[in-house]
Amino acid sequence: MKKVLSFIFAIFLILLLSACNSNEKTGASDGKGPIKLTYAFFAPANTFPAVQMEEWKKQLEERTNGKVKVELFHGGSLLEANNMYDGVASGTADIGLTSTSYEPGRFPLLAISDMPSGYKNATVASKVVADLVEQYPPEALKDFKIITTFATEPAYIQSKKPISSLKDLKGKQLRIAGALTPIMEKLGAAPVGMSQAEVPEALQTGIVDGYVSSREILKDSKLAEMVGYTTDYPLALNTFIAVMNKDKWDSLPKDVQQVIDELNREMTDFTGEYLDHHVQESLKWSKENHDHKIVQLSASEKAAWDKQLKDMQIKYVRKTEKEGQPANEYFSKMEELIKKHNEESK
Repeated sequence: MKKVLSFIFAIFLILLLSACNSNEKTGASDGKGPIKLTYAFFAPANTFPAVQMEEWKKQLEERTNGKVKVELFHGGSLLEANNMYDGVASGTADIGLTSTSYEPGRFPLLAISDMPSGYKNATVASKVVADLVEQYPPEALKDFKIITTFATEPAYIQSKKPISSLKDLKGKQLRIAGALTPIMEKLGAAPVGMSQAEVPEALQTGIVDGYVSSREILKDSKLAEMVGYTTDYPLALNTFIAVMNKDKWDSLPKDVQQVIDELNREMTDFTGEYLDHHVQESLKWSKENHDHKIVQLSASEKAAWDKQLKDMQIKYVRKTEKEGQPANEYFSKMEELIKKHNEESK
């Protein structure tokens, strides 16, 4: 009898240890400790998408009364931009955040709304892309849970010498990222692909004459010390979508899922408003500390830039429609949403 009892006890211990190991691997709560979630991003903690991560973590932990704990991994310490979604799918991270424009061809409809389209600011852009992602869920993300969507403000040319015309822009070596290559080529520039970290040295050595980016970077990366001008013409967006591993999402309690769903649109608004405020701080700092100047286009010059880029966008819409995507419908809805949110924006 003692041998039988010992055998039963041994089996019980094995099952108990297996359950504990399973909870540890999945991050699921064992009823005693918190649910643990890992959240990865490719850029440093001082960037605006990472500020969003901090706010999301704070809100989720507070609203679940500590039932959930989130560990953040910035700066590519867990996953890089080029493997973010694949890494979340495999379970390397529970949640991942990246820009869809870093994966050309994977998000054909979002490429339409990333093009220059008349967004007033990051708040408007974030609301528009969040609406579009909700109404036209990306096929590439069908096996994920979308946590939130937001966007940068449109990118602007920031250069060592003033650029106020297509003539000034012709042949200029400008650092770009993502979907900006065809846009800048259309305008006559010579786009140069490189990481953001390489920009200061490239400016110093004359490899590039400037770069194209949203304007918070003037202060955040101290680039106003090296570029004296921003051309006041809004170009492309970068759309960001944070996703959760679907199995992880399904394992969460309903009350936790509800809080995450509530935070989806709240983080869209928070991030857009944060970035717009930060951009204004950056421009003020750049002017006061480095005499940074804003270059205006004449009405005729602006019309010429508008025509070039609108023709390009329409051509892409037609091509994407022929490939079986609802591109015409998406484009019409996008224009409707931009008008609506621009009018609502203060």
